[in-house]
Amino acid sequence: MDRSRHAVVLGASWAGLLAAHVVARHWGSVTLVERDVLPDGPEQRKGLPQARHVHVLWSGGARIVEGLLPGTIDRALAAGARKVGFHEDVVTLTSHGWQHRFPARQYVIMGGRPLLDWVLREQVLADERIDLRQRTEAVTLVGDGRRVSGVEVRAVDGGAREILDADLVIDATGRGSGLRRWLSALGLPPIEVDIVDAGIAYATREFVAPPGATAGFPAVNVAADHRVREPGRFGVVFPQEGGRWMVTLSCTRGGGLPTRAEDFLPYAQSLRDPLVARLIGSVEAITPVFVSHIGANRRLYPERLGRWPDGLLVLGDSLAAFNPIHGHGMSAAARAAAVLDGRLAGNDLGPGDAHDVQRAISESVDDPWIMAASRDLDFVDCRNRSTDPRLTEGAAVTQQFVDLIADKARCSRAVSDLVTDVVSMSAPQSELGSSDFLALMQQPDEGLAPLTGPPLTDEELALANLDRHHSEALRAGG
Repeated sequence: MDRSRHAVVLGASWAGLLAAHVVARHWGSVTLVERDVLPDGPEQRKGLPQARHVHVLWSGGARIVEGLLPGTIDRALAAGARKVGFHEDVVTLTSHGWQHRFPARQYVIMGGRPLLDWVLREQVLADERIDLRQRTEAVTLVGDGRRVSGVEVRAVDGGAREILDADLVIDATGRGSGLRRWLSALGLPPIEVDIVDAGIAYATREFVAPPGATAGFPAVNVAADHRVREPGRFGVVFPQEGGRWMVTLSCTRGGGLPTRAEDFLPYAQSLRDPLVARLIGSVEAITPVFVSHIGANRRLYPERLGRWPDGLLVLGDSLAAFNPIHGHGMSAAARAAAVLDGRLAGNDLGPGDAHDVQRAISESVDDPWIMAASRDLDFVDCRNRSTDPRLTEGAAVTQQFVDLIADKARCSRAVSDLVTDVVSMSAPQSELGSSDFLALMQQPDEGLAPLTGPPLTDEELALANLDRHHSEALRAGG
């Protein structure tokens, strides 16, 4: 391995940090280019407005991060993040009804996105081989259609330009990536792009959780039922560091998202179940309402180009961006970093190798892409600009099967376990089509009746300060 090689990584968010770390492990040096000034602690920043909404790191992604940077997850937990077992520590109203809380098989790391980024950033930037260039943005790629040899950057303050030479440029700039424009300037044909847009919008507020509730009360997830053929409405209550609850309300196109503080609780009351509204009805709000309309699933297909320039890779949201409600973005970035790590080990990326690596990176995001896009297709007025046959002529058959799985998983631990393995990106989606899984679908449920209310214990109800009237209403039939 040639340790004198230099890479430039564009974007210092989750995907860019992981990519910079991986390249630095194998090559000599990395320049990490970031438009923002990165905070010294777990604070919000201008270039990541979606960080004000809930984020989770699924166990599949968490294990990858821990393998690349041992101790990262423990640091996040020590800083106040919470490890939440699925479904043991989660109360979920699925599209088909309340989910039984089976013993945890997989988990998510729940914490504020600024905290998760900060913990990762502290780990990655401790590497002296990584040079962070803040308040700097990419302008265009340098090179031609055969090879990228660097990137032209511009100082945000003052506008001074310079060329950063590189043996490898990695685009991790996110949804606003200029990659398609940059490649056009090199004489390459347009990259194909698929978009599945259900019109998802988000409104988030933070609340002071009742004492003990961030550690002893389950996360809450109330989903919409796509089968009613109305705009979907969703609500979650997720524990955060600092004794807070982060509450995100969301909707698909036409769902009437609340944008004002006075509309937040009434909207929560309009969900399929009043649990979210009852939880926040008597606690103190500590932030205004933050709104975002960035929710479309969008995927580029660089691997489909007949020519791909050596010295260039793309990953993270620049490659595939998901509806955040599914929580797949950070784990998908970790999967791409793992692919890159494996391909760089003992490989200097000779002619044609970048195209092969890009194919492998693109393949790593296929499972989260199909999971997110196919689920969003179910909602009314979803705009589908996709060429993927799984999302066009095959979508109806797929959805029928997904509905059968969702209904079965509520009361079958075996089915729920395997579904959670797939959703957490700990097992490939192909497992849901295996003969073993199809046999599970035929087996009778384990003596469990469908729940008619959220499965909360008396202790949990007490933690949430729900009175007897609320307790009886919430536990009816459960």
